[in-house]
Amino acid sequence: MSDLFAADPPQGTAPDEPREDAPLADRLRPRSLSEVIGQEHLTGPEGPIGRMVAAGKLSSMILWGPPGTGKTSTARLLADAVGMRFESVSAVFSGVADLKKAFAAADRAAEAGQRTLLFVDEIHRFNRAQQDGFLPFVERGTVTLVGATTENPSFELNAALLSRAQVLILHRLDADALEKLLARAEELEGPLPLTDDARGALIASADGDGRFLLNQAETLYSARITEPLDPAGLGQFLQRRVAVYDKNREGHYNLISALHKSVRGSDPQAALYYLARMLVAGEDPLFVLRRLVQMAVEDIGLADPQALHQCLAAKDAYEFLGSPEGELAIAQACIYLATAPKSVGAYKAQKAAWKSAKETGSLMPPQNILNAPTKLMKNVGYGKGYQYDPDTEDGFSGANYWPEGMDPQTYYVPVERGFEREIRKRLDYWDKLRRERQG
Repeated sequence: MSDLFAADPPQGTAPDEPREDAPLADRLRPRSLSEVIGQEHLTGPEGPIGRMVAAGKLSSMILWGPPGTGKTSTARLLADAVGMRFESVSAVFSGVADLKKAFAAADRAAEAGQRTLLFVDEIHRFNRAQQDGFLPFVERGTVTLVGATTENPSFELNAALLSRAQVLILHRLDADALEKLLARAEELEGPLPLTDDARGALIASADGDGRFLLNQAETLYSARITEPLDPAGLGQFLQRRVAVYDKNREGHYNLISALHKSVRGSDPQAALYYLARMLVAGEDPLFVLRRLVQMAVEDIGLADPQALHQCLAAKDAYEFLGSPEGELAIAQACIYLATAPKSVGAYKAQKAAWKSAKETGSLMPPQNILNAPTKLMKNVGYGKGYQYDPDTEDGFSGANYWPEGMDPQTYYVPVERGFEREIRKRLDYWDKLRRERQG
């Protein structure tokens, strides 16, 4: 499956030239890493992929990004760029038997002096035991693992696997990248039957997904439309709402920025106005809901923990009711966010904690809080001295939970607003007890 496409006409002939009747997205896939668009922070000369290719040596990696941003295409081109054999499996369709075959083939290739890049699509769908199965083959160099996932690797992949692979983040394609895809399609198939406004609306509707954009373009070509469609006609033809913005999507970005800043500035009247502007123009309601969820966790956080629940409930209500009735739920969530107390305490805490995690490597937690499921682990001290907090005085032991060699840190500092005011009281109280009980 190809999921990123050439920015310019391809040079030369790829070894796996697509058939003439192949889908448009497949026919427009890039033929070299230099033709991959939208991910220059990775594939450029100063990017991690660019540097590895220049050195002629790849390390195992996890490509994390939204659909249609180039994970599969990048993996295929990586193998070609450094002269490696390419082997591909999908966690959706493959099982243990398929993995054994792939590893056996890689072993045979290694005996013949050929290195193997094993691409695992949707790697997060493999369970923990299956993920562990990759480790010995990665460690002894039988394969260089390149996994692709749309899910956060921190939550979905084993720590042991992550410690052996570099996580590289692919970005959603911006408007310029999507415009290049359409231009490349038009070089192959001819002009799209769209007005300038409809063209901008089509790009906006893709929401950063290059494969989706080209699939929509192919639908338009297949229909052999004789007169250019305007945004309303495009929406009717594709059976989905498309936003009526200027062709470079400036209106799209201006309005979402205005909505976000109005909510952040606690002005529900202005927030409702910009929300209305977007939805009346035909913006995808799910895009707006995603941004509202972002506002709930970024600008409000624990100052009002219900803010996130309101947004997720609005998403469920919209998907259940559809338009226009479901848009009332979106408006309700917008008003709730705009009138909620604001705090970036959780946002700053997350950034600081992530920074510490990267800097401290793999420090072990103190032994008293390690699980001890076996007798041997108990004998060597795992879990020794652990105090069960709910059964102690005040429900709080005051024990030390930080790794040896690392001083306790303060990441989360609640503000004196909303529910965080109560959280601050709790933290101050526990700090007092902790000082007393730790002497």
